[in-house]
Amino acid sequence: MIIVVIVIVAIIALVALVVLGIYNGLIRARMRTREAWSGIDVQLKRRADLVPNLVETVRGYAAHERGTFEAVTNARSMLQNAQGPADSAAANNQLTQALRSLFAVAENYPQLKASENFLALQTELTDIEEKIAYARQFYNRNVSEFNARIQVVPNVIIANMFGFQPFEFFEAAEEAREVPHVSFQAPQPPEAPQPPEPPQPPPAPQQ
Repeated sequence: MIIVVIVIVAIIALVALVVLGIYNGLIRARMRTREAWSGIDVQLKRRADLVPNLVETVRGYAAHERGTFEAVTNARSMLQNAQGPADSAAANNQLTQALRSLFAVAENYPQLKASENFLALQTELTDIEEKIAYARQFYNRNVSEFNARIQVVPNVIIANMFGFQPFEFFEAAEEAREVPHVSFQAPQPPEAPQPPEPPQPPPAPQQ
């Protein structure tokens, strides 16, 4: 009888250890995924904060482009109010498209393209876009791993018991993955004139 009790207690203890191990593993995976999302969130806020300065800089040269400015401002507002990765991704993609239109306007103003302030904003925006792309890959990799872990047996049992939910992916639209940019090319110096060819000697008289 005592042996049976010991065996039962040992089995219960083993099951409890397995459950505890799975639970702790899911908790750590969830924390890593949330930390990965915070990296994207920080860069999205940096991008949104950059937009007003960018708009005002372009407005100083092209004040009549009201429709473009409104589209960028509205897209920025959507990004700031977005909730969750999927919603934020959609808003960020819309802001990318609006910024493309803004940079298309800038192409028509050489003085704007040469402005140091505009160049600095362009460089900062490019840096933010690159960091968003890296953070997106890191986050989505963690999401993929976590979502897979809560679907396999026996993890799915523990996940359902403790209310673990899958994370949303942060997806960039295919056309939005390219960083919007304006080409800034320094003027090329004029080509140096070619020296004149030396005069050719007259042909020798025929014998």
